Amino acid sequence: MLAAIRSATLFGLDGQVVTVEVHVSSGLPAFTVVGLPDTAVRESRERARAAMLSSGLDWPMRRITVNLAPATVRKSGSCLELAVALGVIVAGGDLHEAALDQVGVIGELGLDGSIRAVAGVLVLVDAMQRAGCEYVVVPQANAAEAALVPGVTVRPARRLDELRACLKDEEPWPEIPESAPVAAAFSDEPLDLADVHGLPIARRALTAAAAGGHHLLLVGPPGVGKTMLARRLPSIMPPLGPEEAIEVTRIHSVAGLAADGRLIGARPFRSPHHTATTAALVGGGSARIRPGEITLAHRGALFLDELGEFAPTALDALRQPLEEKSVRISRMATSLAFPADFTLIACCNPCPCGLSDTACRCSDAMRARYRRRLSAPLLDRFDLRLAVRPPDPDAAAGASSEEVRAQVDAAVARQGVRLADWPWRRNGEIPGGALERLVPLGSDAARLWSVLRRERSWSARGAARVRRVARTLADLDDRSEVTCADIGMAADLREEIV
Repeated sequence: MLAAIRSATLFGLDGQVVTVEVHVSSGLPAFTVVGLPDTAVRESRERARAAMLSSGLDWPMRRITVNLAPATVRKSGSCLELAVALGVIVAGGDLHEAALDQVGVIGELGLDGSIRAVAGVLVLVDAMQRAGCEYVVVPQANAAEAALVPGVTVRPARRLDELRACLKDEEPWPEIPESAPVAAAFSDEPLDLADVHGLPIARRALTAAAAGGHHLLLVGPPGVGKTMLARRLPSIMPPLGPEEAIEVTRIHSVAGLAADGRLIGARPFRSPHHTATTAALVGGGSARIRPGEITLAHRGALFLDELGEFAPTALDALRQPLEEKSVRISRMATSLAFPADFTLIACCNPCPCGLSDTACRCSDAMRARYRRRLSAPLLDRFDLRLAVRPPDPDAAAGASSEEVRAQVDAAVARQGVRLADWPWRRNGEIPGGALERLVPLGSDAARLWSVLRRERSWSARGAARVRRVARTLADLDDRSEVTCADIGMAADLREEIV
């Protein structure tokens, strides 16, 4: 007998609908899987067999052939196991195929017959809904997340024997767990900008980075507050919009980082260790191409502490995504594009020892070798580059995160009104060709901008970044026009520090 069950597998950040065809015929007992399965899919035989026997179901002692269509797409992961087991049950005559008409199936099997959660349920269910599935059976642990997809009825499943009884209308379907509220933050650690005393210029640079989506580099000796300041960026970043929240939740679902079925409402803040490889930062893999840190930071911020300790090849791999807001991972068999629209925040010491000029113990060769780790093209992509000096020990606390965030939200709203008819959201995204129209300068501001550009030998990219930052500073102060003061401040926030 032949059974066909619809399921789905991950392909990059999207779901690929797969038809699991199970054929049971006479012959010596055997189990064969065809259709470009990976190791996890091939191992489904043993898990499906043990799960059926543990659930009191018969395993056909006949020849079983499983075909995963389309055969030209590589299948990976354990999300097809439940479909394989149901296919064997249907092909063995223990369940009518009509019970799975217009039904999609996703899930991993335990040896005891339990149905376990899988990663990427949000995109898998969305793919099956677009393919015409009216009902989708998912593990109960994934039901709340699957319910975020509109236009499809979610059927939660806890055990294989219970699922069989529900499909035969012998038992009622379990209730879908109530979804938790929107996840407001990625961390429960209370961080407030008021904890940072002094550093008014650095605080201003951080505020501009949050409001305009500008990349920020902080350079200074250890203990001046660089990392402390950077880690408080999420507390002043604007919340995600509805479409952005879905987009971010889809990415984290694929990575297995979804917050218990909750829609993510806070902007991501990723902070990889400096030993991270190029593949860990930009994405990669062999059997299945996975998103890297820059994609997990999409619509949020990527924080690279101790920037000078990262491998130069890994840092230079960030240059193209910083400009194009996406990264394309190519392998011999396939090529995938991942989104990478993030704000880069980085901290580093001025030299290997990190001490001030008067106390520095590094030789000229050591300093030169350290500086070569940060290429000029990478440094040119930072809108804001600031040398942070030790603050006054008696400096008072500045504004709190709540106060600064209100200022940032107001600036973001002004950008939204100005860019409403354009495909860009914030000033940091405006391309150079649109600056004359969207960031016009008065005669005095334009003259100062041209003078500073010649005096400081800015590249065309650098000059454009100064102009964008000036527009953000004006938005923060609720000015409709960019003034000479904005140009001057933006220029001062782009120091030649390395």
